[in-house]
Amino acid sequence: MRPIAEGLFTDEIPPRLIGGRDRQTGRVVFPCPPGDRFAPYPLKREGTVWSFTIQRFRPKSPPYQGPEAFEPFPVAYVELADETIVEARLTQVGLEDVKIGMAVELTQIPLDPDAADPVLIHAFKPVAEARA
Repeated sequence: MRPIAEGLFTDEIPPRLIGGRDRQTGRVVFPCPPGDRFAPYPLKREGTVWSFTIQRFRPKSPPYQGPEAFEPFPVAYVELADETIVEARLTQVGLEDVKIGMAVELTQIPLDPDAADPVLIHAFKPVAEARA
C-alpha cells in the first residue's frame, strides 16, 4: 500500500507525520506547506484528543473515495504537545469510548480496504491498544 499523498509520512519505522516548521517563527503546522517558508519537520507520534466528532453520514463523492458500505467513524483534533494540532480519524476505539484528553498514537489505515490498490491515511488509536 502507498500513502494517499507524497511527503505525508517519514520513512522510519514506525513512521511519523511530516509537518512543517516556519523558518522564521518556529511555528509548526500540518501538513507541511509547499514552498521555502516551511522546513519539513517530523511530528511526535503520541498526543491527546483535543476535540472530536462522529462522522455519521457518508461524505459527498467526489472527493470521498471510501467504501460504499459506510459506517460511522470518529474524527478528532489530536494535540501533539508543544507542536501542533492534527485532524485525523480515530481507529480501534468504540464511538462511545472516545474522550477528550484520551492518549492516542499515530497509525496508518487504508482509506478503502476493499479497493484494488488501497491507499494509506493517517489515523490515531488509543495508546493502550498499541501496547496490548
